[in-house]
Amino acid sequence: MSDNGRVPHPITAALRPRLPSPLMEVDDDRFARHGVRLLLKRDDLIHPDLIGNKWRKLAPNLAVAQGRPLLTFGGAYSNHLRATAAAGRLLGVPTLGVVRGQELADRPLNPSLARCVADGMRLHFVDRSTYRAKSDPEVLATLLDAVGVVDAYVVPEGGSNALAVEGCTDLGRELRGRADVAAVACGTGGTLAGLAAGLAPGQRAIGVSVLKGDFLAADVRTLQEAAFGSPRGSWSVEDRFHFGGYARVPTELVSFADDFEQRHGLPVERLYVAKMLYALVALTEAGTFTPGTTVAAVVTGAPF
Repeated sequence: MSDNGRVPHPITAALRPRLPSPLMEVDDDRFARHGVRLLLKRDDLIHPDLIGNKWRKLAPNLAVAQGRPLLTFGGAYSNHLRATAAAGRLLGVPTLGVVRGQELADRPLNPSLARCVADGMRLHFVDRSTYRAKSDPEVLATLLDAVGVVDAYVVPEGGSNALAVEGCTDLGRELRGRADVAAVACGTGGTLAGLAAGLAPGQRAIGVSVLKGDFLAADVRTLQEAAFGSPRGSWSVEDRFHFGGYARVPTELVSFADDFEQRHGLPVERLYVAKMLYALVALTEAGTFTPGTTVAAVVTGAPF
């Protein structure tokens, strides 16, 4: 039995996750001088291949899929595609990745997509308009026909569905009584939806969007309604720290991540984690957190 009282499913138990993930305190004067205590929730240490929130979101879907081929979606640098491909390799399950950007089909694979292929994932590139319509039943049926699979288990982009949200509630439960605020970087909102639902009354969650736009809060509400029937927990979305959008990593952010690594001897993933940590420093310096606040930053990924 796991620490949260649940009996692990045999499929996911075979992958030997490290749960609960470690929680460590870091001494950082940018927080300390404002009376704020910073903890890092090291979800990047859950599993060497299914890192962080990717484990929490994929595990319940893998249990339901019961060995069927997995079909999912992502961009050229999708951590979710990598994690799904790795899960397929480890479990002996075929995986298919629908990749946004038809133009990428004629280019050499970047390291992220090359890793997917090395793990056995078959890639299918589509134009951006088709990708935007991927949830349409007719478009999805056409995609399944194109890849020649009729019985695939479909996992949405980023792995965010009701099952994934329920899986991420364990993250909140593991932080009960440990922090006042829990922060996580967000792409599709599934981790924030589950994290907030799992926290205890009096705790709150902050999601730092890595994408441009103000749609994420609505997506989180929709995911919570799908998972629980209604919104759960206390949460908010910060959409000021995307640095230009997904996969945009300007010099300022690189310098911040390099500095954090040097201060604490910890690797900082740039696309998600660096933006979340940068946001927490900025919010702390702006007086968002009252003195005496303990903030837990969820490390959802590791550098490639």
